[in-house]
Amino acid sequence: MIELSDLIRELRQELYAAMADGPPGPMRFELGPVEIEASVVVDREAGAGGKVRFWVIEANADAKSAASQTHRINLTLQPRLVAPDGTHRSVLITGDEAEGER
Repeated sequence: MIELSDLIRELRQELYAAMADGPPGPMRFELGPVEIEASVVVDREAGAGGKVRFWVIEANADAKSAASQTHRINLTLQPRLVAPDGTHRSVLITGDEAEGER
């Protein structure tokens, strides 16, 4: 299991790599909404300073803890580049298709 924040961080790094790795040329794609569907375990820490954590689980895995509950969530992320002046720009990606990519 990994934390949901780690999943999103890894996705962000993959998008950065796609932007940087593409060869220069006239063909570019504007990145649209990124949709993620994940099964998560919601875990609450006990105590006054306790917090809620979302752990992404592998397909067909079951939550083993009696204090945890498994949920499915869908996230739609709209990536934007933020320039130093605060303006937003669309994300453009290039590159070849990776094996297993759809």
